[in-house]
Amino acid sequence: MQEIKCPKCGEVFQVDESGYAAIVKQVRDKEFEKEIKQREDALLSEKNSAVAVAVTKAEADKDKIIADLRARLNADSLEKQSAVEKLRSEMNKALADKQNEITRLNGELELGKANTDIAVSKALADKEMEILQLRNELDLEQSKRELNEKTLNEAHRAELERKDEEIAYYKDFKAHQSTKMIGESLEQHCLTEFNRLRATAFPNAYFEKDNDARSGSKGDFIFRDRAEDGTEFISIMFEMKNEMDETATKHKNEDFFKELDKDRREKNCEYAVLVSMLEADSELYNTGIVDVSYRFEKMYVIRPQFFIPMITLLRNAALNTLSYRQQLALVREQNIDITHFEEAMTDFKNGFAYNVDLASKKFNTAIAEIDKTITHLQKTKEALLSSDHNLQIANRKVDDLTIKKLTKNNPTMAAKFAELKNNET
Repeated sequence: MQEIKCPKCGEVFQVDESGYAAIVKQVRDKEFEKEIKQREDALLSEKNSAVAVAVTKAEADKDKIIADLRARLNADSLEKQSAVEKLRSEMNKALADKQNEITRLNGELELGKANTDIAVSKALADKEMEILQLRNELDLEQSKRELNEKTLNEAHRAELERKDEEIAYYKDFKAHQSTKMIGESLEQHCLTEFNRLRATAFPNAYFEKDNDARSGSKGDFIFRDRAEDGTEFISIMFEMKNEMDETATKHKNEDFFKELDKDRREKNCEYAVLVSMLEADSELYNTGIVDVSYRFEKMYVIRPQFFIPMITLLRNAALNTLSYRQQLALVREQNIDITHFEEAMTDFKNGFAYNVDLASKKFNTAIAEIDKTITHLQKTKEALLSSDHNLQIANRKVDDLTIKKLTKNNPTMAAKFAELKNNET
């Protein structure tokens, strides 16, 4: 909308784009007509002035010629007659020249008028073309805006439908399972989801049931992934928990933390993840991924839909430390004292895990904002950007870590690496 102020009454009123364009067209047309009128008046005035000057000059010349003729007639009648004829011829020639001049001026006037008409027509055509172009640009911009709004609405609607489908699926999933089998069904669900991507995303990974109960307890699944040379760089102990809504005694997620941490340590796993559908009304756990390492080291609680994303997040983070793990494995095979080396590696891993935890929290914030409403999309974007920033910090820490830094203030390690270098040379 455009605001226009009346120059007489001072009232301000608004007009839409089409009305504003019509007013601009009207003002431009009046200006063009005014300019054309001024040019026609100027050309007519010039013509009249030129004609008047020519006539005045001709009359003056005529009077002078007649005066000279009369003087000569008084002097000599023969010469007068000859002079009269000569002067008459000259006068006719002068009049003819003046008439030609008048004709030429009239022609120039007509030509100027024709050129003015052409210029006005061209200006009007250019103006119409400009207006048409502006309208086309406005229509194109409107189409782009409508397309963007439609795309955004469709994406949000699809996301909401996906969330509704997931909610309906898990509600139906819980409603059709017995109390005895529901936990096993959640395990089967996670196993199926993993097997769908095993060949493409996790070709070297181990993901099987934990059947070793020699310590008195066992988890549900163990995930391990190795590099091409066989170096293990990630390991996760998984526990799946669920129960019927009608179950009289409701369990809490924290009821299983201690046992899960025990299983993780006994099976020598780096991370522990509880895949849980317990406490369905908890806003904390419904964010998707919850870091509970403040209770037990490297432990997370997730909803089933975040099973694959959690594995991917931890695996990709661990890949950044693969080269150092390989070097560490080589050092261990050579029976080198790595006490301080392991301490430095642990400090690095803790710092790295801290950044991963920050990224996880920001990721959870983004998921929560998406679930609430479309108006929080901007806030979600900021949370995701912050998560990406922390992951970049973690990557920079990985890039900055060197064997030289890890062996600093460690004479034993420095001597061993110097010995290895001398042996290689």
